[in-house]
Amino acid sequence: MKLSRAFGTTLREPPAEAEIASHRLLLRAGFIRQLGAGIFSLLPLGQRSISRIAAILHEEMNAIDGQEVLMPVVHPADLWQESGRWYTIGSEMGRFKDKSGHDMVLAMTHEEVVASLVRGEIRSYRQLPALIYHIQTKWRDDPRPRAGLIRVREFTMLDSYSLDIDNAGLEQQYQAHYQAYFRIFRRCGLEVVAVQSDTGMMGGQMAHEYMYLTPAGEDTLLFCRACSYAANRQVARFQKPMPEPEDALPLEKVATPGAASIEDLANYLKIPKSRTAKAVFLMALIKEFIDGAPAERLELAFAVVRGDMEVNETKLANLLGAAELRPATAEEIQAVGAVPGYASPLGLSGARVVVDELIPRAPNLVAGANEAGFHLRNVNYGRDFTADLVGDIAAAGEGSPCPNCGQPMSSQRGVEVGNIFKLGTRYSQALGCEYTNENGEQKPVVMGSYGIGVGRLLACVAEEYHDENGLMLPASVAPYPAHLVVVPGKHSAAPEQAAERLCRQLCAAGLEPLYDDRPESAGVKFMDADLIGLPLRLTVGERSLAAGGVEFKARDGEEKWIVPLEEAPAAAQRFIDERLARLMPGR
Repeated sequence: MKLSRAFGTTLREPPAEAEIASHRLLLRAGFIRQLGAGIFSLLPLGQRSISRIAAILHEEMNAIDGQEVLMPVVHPADLWQESGRWYTIGSEMGRFKDKSGHDMVLAMTHEEVVASLVRGEIRSYRQLPALIYHIQTKWRDDPRPRAGLIRVREFTMLDSYSLDIDNAGLEQQYQAHYQAYFRIFRRCGLEVVAVQSDTGMMGGQMAHEYMYLTPAGEDTLLFCRACSYAANRQVARFQKPMPEPEDALPLEKVATPGAASIEDLANYLKIPKSRTAKAVFLMALIKEFIDGAPAERLELAFAVVRGDMEVNETKLANLLGAAELRPATAEEIQAVGAVPGYASPLGLSGARVVVDELIPRAPNLVAGANEAGFHLRNVNYGRDFTADLVGDIAAAGEGSPCPNCGQPMSSQRGVEVGNIFKLGTRYSQALGCEYTNENGEQKPVVMGSYGIGVGRLLACVAEEYHDENGLMLPASVAPYPAHLVVVPGKHSAAPEQAAERLCRQLCAAGLEPLYDDRPESAGVKFMDADLIGLPLRLTVGERSLAAGGVEFKARDGEEKWIVPLEEAPAAAQRFIDERLARLMPGR
């Protein structure tokens, strides 16, 4: 590919909205262009990199007996209504009507479509197990797209679906994906960790996320170095300190002027925060069926944790069965007779009270009195109030004791680049996907769902591999293996002639280069080569020819060396082969 004919240009400066390194550099290097919020076009360099990644995905999915299909981006809504997700997924789902007035859905994922295929194709246990996959466009109307390809609304995803007769078969395919995903990320040059995660809108029995650890990540992860426990903070458990038993003391109302926060309250009363009860008000959107028809309602959730802890909204939403949570307004809190900053579960009506599992075991806490400037001492669960729900709603954090071994956990930020789910019979039962077993009985197909965000994977690779001059892409992901630069001769056309001949030889060897034949200065060409970040730069000019041939330089190194012209294709091939070999699992 000649740069003089390339569609798309490099940029000296990134747009102001580019937040993180991968976003800035993919824009500057001419890989992507933004069309709208969370919507990007891939320019030729970006598309070639995505194609390189897709080739790896195909190889690894085929290696675990995956069969490629292609399912539609637009779905009839009745499939999503059958599964129930039409009613439980919020505004991030793309809904519209076709010309006939039928409700339609833009694909967020394809469990419903797979189930529709299965109930038409699978009849007997002899057709199972099976694994199908595709690489397809998805749409999720994220209200806060950010960071370039990290968080978008339209994206390309590898998603695969395992089909089995029982949970033992599901476990086998789940483990096959678990290992295949590590191979995929390793081949792309990305080190990831797998952590336990929330099943979210997918539902099912279990889920893991593959996380690329970076300060640019939006997810917080908890790790125990002592026993290898790892989980997303959304679902992370931790050992909660059990308070010493105490006799319940008489309830006492005390003045606490200006102590509307736990910090202020603890300081004012000279007690540890662990002796207080923290109240958090959230509005929960509950979606349900009433007399067979979908309905939704908002209810005020009054969540209580010990004052030295925080509420985990994912755990709380799961316990409530809520589709969405948002902070309650002061007006919504006051409408049930509570006072912001001094709220109490005692005597409260009109709200659903949810307490962390530690609250019933924590005696003589200080809680709000539902009166500005006052709190109650010696509040005891069971005697003074009860809850509608009791469960684990506390958030783990840096230093929290590991749930397995009790050692302090550490937290890190990460970006989710893949996920795997044990769906079980969640969709097959809802959509009637059954097979006949060897005894002639009808049984539901057991499903798994697995996905990798392809554009997000490219962005994470760019986030990992760059320096102050630009991208430094691994050989497996780079759009071209080499960047061929010609420095036009001042005294003859020998450099141009040699570079043209070398370009043809490289193409014949299967190493098509990005050939910078533009009438620009050597400095401009070298800056663009560094910005685009291909693994190897080959320079042909009067100086290199006088020195004996072609100047080689690795993008991630400073050393330059001369290779005779006739040996350059083979030397370039050895260089790329060695770089690819480094990325192969087991090396």
